[in-house]
Amino acid sequence: MAVFRVVRTTPLPAAETWRRLTDWPAHAAHVPLTRISVLTPAPTGAGTRFVARTGLGPCAFDDIMEVVHWQPPAPGLPGRCRLEKRGRVVLGWAEIVVREAPGGSRVTWEEELRPRGVPRALDAAVALAARRVFGRVVDGLLVRA
Repeated sequence: MAVFRVVRTTPLPAAETWRRLTDWPAHAAHVPLTRISVLTPAPTGAGTRFVARTGLGPCAFDDIMEVVHWQPPAPGLPGRCRLEKRGRVVLGWAEIVVREAPGGSRVTWEEELRPRGVPRALDAAVALAARRVFGRVVDGLLVRA
């Protein structure tokens, strides 16, 4: 299993940071060759399911995720969202935490990836690549207008 963490601070208030990070379809704009479809009706909460389809034509795979914990930020309380990855290719979990911070908010995105068929000897490389990809996603979501 490859485990990684992305930590960012932003001048955005916690509620806006949360809104941007949990806009699942918006993530696709920052991941090449990926589109995201939400499979359940709005609003997002525990039980929401969505799929990120990455690749071209027959060389694509689905990363199916379900929100299993949903606690938006509130005054004095961090927001916490936990996703379980339930696809045939990618398993694991992700947890997004948004806390108020001086002058804005702080994001911690921690994830465990278990891509099927990838030897454990490559966990460090998978974690490094994932940290870069998801760091770019978080950065892109927090700076867009």
